[in-house]
Amino acid sequence: MFCSNLHIKWLKDVILTLFLILSSLPAFAQESYKTVEAQKGDGIYLLLRRHGLNPPDYLNDFIALNKPLLGKDNMLISGCTYRLPVAGSARSSKAPAGAVTRSYSIFGEKYKNVTISSSELSGAVYYLVAGHGGPDPGAMGKYGSHTLCEDEYAYDVTLRLARKLIEKGASVYLITRDPNDGIRDGQFLKPDKDEYCYPNLKIPLNQNQRLRQRKDAVNKLYLKHKKDFQRMIAIHVDSRSRGEDIDVFFYHDRRSKTGRKAATILRNTFDRKYNEKQPGRGYHGTVSSRNLYVVKNTYPPAVYIELGNINHSRDQKRFIVTDNRQALANWLTLGLVKDFQTNK
Repeated sequence: MFCSNLHIKWLKDVILTLFLILSSLPAFAQESYKTVEAQKGDGIYLLLRRHGLNPPDYLNDFIALNKPLLGKDNMLISGCTYRLPVAGSARSSKAPAGAVTRSYSIFGEKYKNVTISSSELSGAVYYLVAGHGGPDPGAMGKYGSHTLCEDEYAYDVTLRLARKLIEKGASVYLITRDPNDGIRDGQFLKPDKDEYCYPNLKIPLNQNQRLRQRKDAVNKLYLKHKKDFQRMIAIHVDSRSRGEDIDVFFYHDRRSKTGRKAATILRNTFDRKYNEKQPGRGYHGTVSSRNLYVVKNTYPPAVYIELGNINHSRDQKRFIVTDNRQALANWLTLGLVKDFQTNK
């Protein structure tokens, strides 16, 4: 009888212990995940957005849930089934241990909080110049009934690039700035004329004055960071005939070996990414020198980037599709990280 009672007591203790363990498990262990099939051309941002999840908030959770099913650089595989994070869990918005989150109103309400999650670009300083702005919309194209303006799309890609560089620990100066646009996720970006030049200068209509203004802004800042790694990146959209599609291409000053090297690294990064994402497509972006005023007259090594032809239907999708604008920023970031690492 004594042994039997002891045995019963032991079983009760085991059951109680198991109950306490199970009841203390995190709530997400009991969540059921919705599954979706990736379509051709999907990226994680597009997939999350299509299912009502804000990509910056849920990106990390999605990767954690599906890592074994993702390709290189977390690429989705068409036809593969993925689990979606539970809406409202908001765990992925938490910064990694030791990371710092800062707020930058220039990115807009949705994207203003930036988590500095690595130090890959610590010590690097970038001056980002989005083309045109203020009274000058730059190149203009038509997409159906919509007018596409170079300054709006170049600025949105520039903002996205700035945010990615900051995430990796860089110091970034936006030379062309807009007080209220922020990063926009729409296809058709409404044009306006309220951009200004850093720090708070009205952009003149005269082109020569406008270029000198930007050159002066960069050079004054350069002198404050003499001991740092510095780059000036100008982002534009080209205008050619409607029948001429072009790939992203790069200019540098003919006297600058460093600028040529940076441009070449960026070009090679795009070549590699296209081979990964669209095998067989081919990439024909070029690197060449050109006598451009801002590239020639700013102190830091400079790269001038043309994102495509605003009049060609295929190139236009490179601008108007939100995920494509983000991909441009992501790939530019990859190239700039390599440029920094090979020049430290």
